[in-house]
Amino acid sequence: MKIVTTLMCEEVVRLAGIKEYKVNKNPDLEEGDLAILLSESKVEMDSLAIKLNTPKQLFESIKEVSKLTERELDDEEILEFFKGYELALKYLKDHDNSHVKVRVLSNFLRDIIINIGFEINDEDYDYVIYPDYLKENVLNEVCECVEIPSHTFVSKNPFERIEARYGILEKLI
Repeated sequence: MKIVTTLMCEEVVRLAGIKEYKVNKNPDLEEGDLAILLSESKVEMDSLAIKLNTPKQLFESIKEVSKLTERELDDEEILEFFKGYELALKYLKDHDNSHVKVRVLSNFLRDIIINIGFEINDEDYDYVIYPDYLKENVLNEVCECVEIPSHTFVSKNPFERIEARYGILEKLI
């Protein structure tokens, strides 16, 4: 099977044990049987859409992709990849930080906010959490705005992305 993946998913493909694959921002430009890409992405070829916003999503995505190999990884093997990433390990389970009330301006951030346990409220909130590409949407906000880097401005490594994003949000607790 010829697998094509995007840069944002390459680390998961590698960790899952797939040895031969091609990387292309647009998988349809490659000859392939299966594209492994972020769930927001669309391609013409058969695809496996994965989510990498939260530690749990990352864990489940590694597990799912490893099913494409000769030997599916077990939970303990996947947990080994999380060693050295304190926030990724900490937030493998959902938390309750509902005392922090936020308005969220994107779906990928909504996943993170639910995981970290903030209360999402569009009318009574202390912070507006937004991705960097929506900066102009918060110019008139009167409360504190917290910018989270999107895929363009963070590491391609999903563990490092989680550490960076959760590190910003943990300061609000």
